[in-house]
Amino acid sequence: MRAFLLRFIAVLLLVAPAHAFDTNAQTAWVYDVSTGTTLMEKNADDSIPPASMSKLMTVYMLFEALEEGRVQMDTRLPVSTKARQMKGSTMFLNEQDRPTVEELIKGIIVLSGNDACVVVAEGLSGTEDAFARQMTEKGKELGLTSSTFANASGWPDPRHRMSAHDLGLLAKHLVEDFPELYKNFALTEFPFDNRAPANRYNRNPLLKLGIGADGLKTGHTQEAGFGLVGSAVQDDRRVIFVITGLQSETARAEEAERIVNWAFRQFTMQTLVPAGENVVEAPVWLGTENRVGLTTKNGVKVLVPAGAQDEVKVEAVYDSPIPAPISKGERLGNLVVTVPGAKDAITPLIAMQDVPEAGFAGRMKGAVMRLGNKAIEAVGL
Repeated sequence: MRAFLLRFIAVLLLVAPAHAFDTNAQTAWVYDVSTGTTLMEKNADDSIPPASMSKLMTVYMLFEALEEGRVQMDTRLPVSTKARQMKGSTMFLNEQDRPTVEELIKGIIVLSGNDACVVVAEGLSGTEDAFARQMTEKGKELGLTSSTFANASGWPDPRHRMSAHDLGLLAKHLVEDFPELYKNFALTEFPFDNRAPANRYNRNPLLKLGIGADGLKTGHTQEAGFGLVGSAVQDDRRVIFVITGLQSETARAEEAERIVNWAFRQFTMQTLVPAGENVVEAPVWLGTENRVGLTTKNGVKVLVPAGAQDEVKVEAVYDSPIPAPISKGERLGNLVVTVPGAKDAITPLIAMQDVPEAGFAGRMKGAVMRLGNKAIEAVGL
């Protein structure tokens, strides 16, 4: 396979990666959704106690039940003694309550209600143990490779583990799979029945800062420390991040704000190739046309770190010549963007038009020309 440099590579002088972000978190993962770029990771695949951040999976399961029509927003679920006896952060539910699904969603997201999680688990699956098994299976379906769930609330249990990467991927699924329901994560207050006025505020420290934050979930236990799965949108970019293992609420809030500012200020998004633009003309073998234009389906956008000096390498990689017949939209190669210190960004190159196979005369002419070129190459001319 030969790699043909793009004709305009000289003007695509991009930049090398920005200086790495030195986070105080024990584990961290920062991801740009718009370009699919991991901006930073630290022990991101380590198996850790996720605390209340794992409530995101409970919410995902409930959102899925809503989408499938198994429950509605006004469906009321019973409260068991087990739910009422849950410690930690709660909605202060009791056995006489019949909270609606809508109230439970807000109770989990805003109030971090451990009792609400048990109500949801028992309402959807009969028992919390059965629900936890279903959470683990759903995690596998979603691509979570380091996640096992022992309960619905994130209550400490040696069998209850996730990774920062898994938490971030789960957040991405919530954003993309349930765009309307996801808006609940931006709620800053939920005074459920005015039972606990001091506990009516969302613990997410970023929601009131005016930096585009719209989710997702905090977490804290003695073993896990203070953590946050967060997301923010500015202009056309969404960033999702996970931090865990901080020593205090203040440290968590400061680190989260630092990460958001770094992710949006240190990187800008640029369009390398607009959708449908002719990237390169590739030689064709035995076709009615001598060349075929190669393009990308959706264009190519990359994040450009600020203040860097090295250039990014951009190459079109394909077999040459490409044998006819060729169908419009057929994948014929890749556009490879290489940034030092980052994974190559690979985008399929597709044919811009059909190129039928040439007739007998055309094939004979092509064969003669091919043999002539090989002869020239053999003698070194």
